[in-house]
Amino acid sequence: MFKSSTTAIPEALAVPRHIAIIMDGNGRWATKRLLPRVAGHVKGVEAVRGVVEACVERGVEYLTLFAFSSENWRRPAEEVSLLMRLFVTALEREVAKMHANNIRLKVVGDLSRFDAKLQDMISAAERRTANNTRLTVSVCANYGGRWDIMQATSKMVAANPGVLDFTEEMLAPHLAMAYAPEPDLFIRTGGEERISNFLLWQLAYSELYFTKTFWPDFSKEALDEAIGSFQHRERRFGQTGDQVASKPNA
Repeated sequence: MFKSSTTAIPEALAVPRHIAIIMDGNGRWATKRLLPRVAGHVKGVEAVRGVVEACVERGVEYLTLFAFSSENWRRPAEEVSLLMRLFVTALEREVAKMHANNIRLKVVGDLSRFDAKLQDMISAAERRTANNTRLTVSVCANYGGRWDIMQATSKMVAANPGVLDFTEEMLAPHLAMAYAPEPDLFIRTGGEERISNFLLWQLAYSELYFTKTFWPDFSKEALDEAIGSFQHRERRFGQTGDQVASKPNA
């Protein structure tokens, strides 16, 4: 069980232990090239592959990717259908490679809305990679930060009948990503500068990095730029700069 950044001060690390990314700009990347939007999503899968490889090379332990939000069902039905098919294809093509490279896959969100085939594929992929330790890749699908807090609250209340006073420590085990530390670095591509209902609880003290680069163009070099920005931040977690500077490892 990992400590919350509001109840304990995390260790300061040169390389983020956990990176969370909103992969934005696939559709605009395609439109700019006079291609159908789905072409951008297909190209985006290739970018995922490169960033996963880069995280392994740089010693990142957890990578969380926002693939499909609970609000994305509002998109045109044809695009949603194509995204679902692309998800299936990606699982078919990538899981064996991930397993061979000691990478664990987790899919986080309300999966009940997906069809039975996709749910079965997700379960099989998670079981197959469950004991891998090199990198944990979490894909947030039909996920929303408010949904996460609400479902965790419901589980917490059910697990503590009659209790009226609750603490963070009581809620934390029920959050969808209780198996991972809070993100050190949050990245959003595509030029937008908002969190968009992603990991609302977990991003409390994450360093935020926004780039205009569309996700299909987000390379290993772009990831290094984001990590470089992170390395120049002073992470105080409520302390003063003098307190941080006085620590032996500062």
